[in-house]
Amino acid sequence: MASIARSALLRQATAAPITRQSVIASSLRAAAFHTTSRRSLLPPLPQRVEGSVNDPAPVPDPSPSHGSYHWTFDRLVAASLIPLSVAPFAAGSLNPTLDAVLCATLLIHSHTGFQNIIIDYIPKKRTPRARRIFTWGLNAATVVVGLALYEFETTDVGLTEAIKRVWTA
Repeated sequence: MASIARSALLRQATAAPITRQSVIASSLRAAAFHTTSRRSLLPPLPQRVEGSVNDPAPVPDPSPSHGSYHWTFDRLVAASLIPLSVAPFAAGSLNPTLDAVLCATLLIHSHTGFQNIIIDYIPKKRTPRARRIFTWGLNAATVVVGLALYEFETTDVGLTEAIKRVWTA
């Protein structure tokens, strides 16, 4: 039985030579099976090769504001948000100082989070102009939100009271 199937496969392979048209036809049949097209959403980033294959990888200068200290600071800010967001509601007292500390910690947490996204997804080497634009945009947005939170804290009811009112509404 195996010899019969083997000879049939050999006859089939020798009978239909592989041509460019047969490859295109088989790829069109496969492409018709897929639900998405192969178009990319964004154009590729500019490609630039600097140096040669034998050049060593550049080692950045050590900086205490990056790496483990930066990561530790982000984790401490994120962990401090848990008691800061629960304390005003659990204790029952709405303290403006605690509210201001909560707003500042939220602002720092948001700024460092978006800064990490910009650093990770907008490479400085390939798109320096876009990186600079996004960084300045983030800094401007942080200043605007900080001023808005300060105004909301000083002239209105404050963040925790607003959350309390929305929650009980």
